[in-house]
Amino acid sequence: MKFESVDQAYELVEQAWKLSEAARDYVKAANRDVPLQEIVDKVFLPSGLVDVEKTQKEGGNPPKMFLKSPYGLQYRPEYKDWIPFRHGPVELPPLT
Repeated sequence: MKFESVDQAYELVEQAWKLSEAARDYVKAANRDVPLQEIVDKVFLPSGLVDVEKTQKEGGNPPKMFLKSPYGLQYRPEYKDWIPFRHGPVELPPLT
């Protein structure tokens, strides 16, 4: 993905982090063990940010959620959290 500005690219990274934080907040508010599918259904899918088709094809185990941007979230079982990762190319404009 080619970006017009570094800020534009940064916003998409921040978007992934905010979705990660929303999942963490959901689990914290539930005050119980929350199944991963519940987080997908209640947090990720309603966000409108998930590339559902790519996630279904390539989600894997541990699961990954591919966003409609070059970023996504990967579940870390050892920490029981979701962290952003990059799954697509990023082309930043030259810094001047």
